[in-house]
Amino acid sequence: MQAAAAAAGAQQYPGATLYMVATPIGNLADITLRAVHLLGLVDAVACEDTRVSGGLLRHLGLHKPLIALHQHNEHEASAGLVARLQAGERIAYISDAGTPAISDPGAVLVAAVAAAGLRVFPVPGASSTVTALSVAGDVTAQGFEFAGFLPTKAAERRTALLALTGSPRSQVLFEAPHRIKAVIDLLAEACPDQKVTVCRELTKQFETVHTALAAELPAWMAADAQRERGEFVLVLHAAPAKSAAEGDLPAEALRALTVLLAELPLKQAVALASDLSGASRNRLYETALAMKKARED
Repeated sequence: MQAAAAAAGAQQYPGATLYMVATPIGNLADITLRAVHLLGLVDAVACEDTRVSGGLLRHLGLHKPLIALHQHNEHEASAGLVARLQAGERIAYISDAGTPAISDPGAVLVAAVAAAGLRVFPVPGASSTVTALSVAGDVTAQGFEFAGFLPTKAAERRTALLALTGSPRSQVLFEAPHRIKAVIDLLAEACPDQKVTVCRELTKQFETVHTALAAELPAWMAADAQRERGEFVLVLHAAPAKSAAEGDLPAEALRALTVLLAELPLKQAVALASDLSGASRNRLYETALAMKKARED
């Protein structure tokens, strides 16, 4: 605590302020000194799960009132926290792991606090999204997009994933262990020539990072049953350079065509993709034939 105060104590931490505090995604040593100092200053800690956050605070030697704010009570709990902030308190919000409001509760709270004319300060730290991107090595990507968790229903998941393929940007996905095999198999089918970085249990004892073509991943995962266990972050790398047949088609048209070809006959998929994107029907038809031939080969 002395080291945290020495490093972060000089900054001002005003009252009547919500502090969105990032916490470790697995390794407790990854918490920042500023986060430790701030959690020691606040009047209360709002959190996704009081059991998880209570354990973290005990590890840090801190004892603070805990207020549950999760996906089932976010609106009601936010109203109570706004009232406490209006009374001048400092409140921290932490999720179970990582940066709050990224596929976790917190966004409703931030919006409510801002709507009340109160301040919201970020206290940055661990994020599984950025951590995964840092080890993906996707050198051709033109930025990245965060997709988070795919839909749980198979048909909706397939459509959502197909919409991510063919992009010039990295796509970051979260996945649970009971669905990871289905997603890996779908990636191998939908975009076999795109690279995927599979990050399992980031920062934890059995951390795994593996990059390969999507077509190679089902065999890699099947080789060791342990590879299906844990929490996953996937980075779908930017699509390879377009072939001559795809040359002048915009990315949006290619992505629409890819999704539609998975569900409809070729001619119908081409017609709809042209209507949706405004791209040339002839160019789309040529591309669709090339894509179909490549998959058959």
